Amino acid sequence: MIHRRFLLAAALVAPLIGIGAVLRQASPAQGSNAPVVVPDHKNGIYALGERAGWTVTLPSGAPGERWTYTARKNNAVPIGSGELDLSSGKGRIEVSCSEPAMIYLALKPPTGKPLAFGAAIDPTALKPVVPRPKDFDAFWRRKIADLDAVPENPVLTPQSTDNPGVDYETIRMDHVNGEHVYGQIAKPKRTGKFPALLILQWASPPYRLWSPWVVGPASDGWLALDIEPHDVLPTEPQPYYDALPNALKNYATIGQDDREKSYFVDMYLRDYRAVDYLTHRPDWDGKTLVVLGTSMGGQQSFAVAGLHPRVTHLIVDVPAGCDLNAGLHGRQEGYPFFPTNDPKVMETARYVDCVNFAPHIHATSLVAMGFVDNVSPPAGVWTVFNLIKGPKEAVPLIDSPHNNLATPEQQRPYTDRSAEWLDALVHGRKLSLRTDAALPSGSRK
Repeated sequence: MIHRRFLLAAALVAPLIGIGAVLRQASPAQGSNAPVVVPDHKNGIYALGERAGWTVTLPSGAPGERWTYTARKNNAVPIGSGELDLSSGKGRIEVSCSEPAMIYLALKPPTGKPLAFGAAIDPTALKPVVPRPKDFDAFWRRKIADLDAVPENPVLTPQSTDNPGVDYETIRMDHVNGEHVYGQIAKPKRTGKFPALLILQWASPPYRLWSPWVVGPASDGWLALDIEPHDVLPTEPQPYYDALPNALKNYATIGQDDREKSYFVDMYLRDYRAVDYLTHRPDWDGKTLVVLGTSMGGQQSFAVAGLHPRVTHLIVDVPAGCDLNAGLHGRQEGYPFFPTNDPKVMETARYVDCVNFAPHIHATSLVAMGFVDNVSPPAGVWTVFNLIKGPKEAVPLIDSPHNNLATPEQQRPYTDRSAEWLDALVHGRKLSLRTDAALPSGSRK
């Protein structure tokens, strides 16, 4: 199956963004006494009017203690709390919500850390908390025109690789404001035309790109391009990245109160330039162009798929940057954690918010959302998913926190399904979408 190891590494790598999510796994203090918690619906999705429920069972021999629980709508508004008497070894928790929402359940033992569980109530009806700016499209047309006025001027530098069947190079292109787009690119070492894969990176202070991230896909038949989200060289030793300015390491704060200076505007334009470059290459097959990303890489993927009409497929895991005004409207805010107490920042956020790119996404899309994700809150991810116009498939990660805090098993539904998609696309096979993945378990045919 196509570069599954890359997908798993991307799903589990730890972005250095200062987060504090609650893990679903039992803490070491709980050990083998941790309960088994089973949702009423296997996929964690409930229809409007249904009560979300969990059966909690202690392992044999565990002390029957009293646990406590709290439930919050969209991990922001309390909707229930109480004690759970496990003296018989088993207990029930049920929560209701009268509107489309995500439910975040924290189950706390008498001592030790809480466990987190999620549920979705009619999630395909979730909507943005604020309207799309009326001049959103005009703003981005102007920004793309500024980019188009700068020639790409690609410079490719051959690099060595242990894979004899692959050509591997680094790339530099010119960008707006005198900056550059840096990355790495690989393709099969044979004449032909290939489907294109653009890989977009997760959040962190700037870091190097590793050759297997493109050499692996190229060995499977992709023309694979992986770009830096920053104006930094792509494959330098670690001391180079350590010495970068602190302001760059905290890039999310740059221009956060001015759409003309927003760091994410230039980042999205880098992604646009990368798509343009791939479409100009004579070895692109002209049919398949996939954007792929996790966390902030998913955020970038949403943006460029909404901006560039040549993107044919979108594959994202726990994408960030969704519903950035959420904290003002009864939903948990997420990365990049813009300050909600600054009206200028909240206004600027609307121009880089994935919810406002989504109505222009016509690519066939695979979107995974972690139900207990505190970095990319699932209410926002569902909202973007709902607005996508093209064919789409959801991958509910019912017990997964953000990718860097998740176990391989919690991320497995995405890892497996995205690998299946990529394998089909690189071999030109037709995709069969699981259109019922976003339905309550009881509604499936």
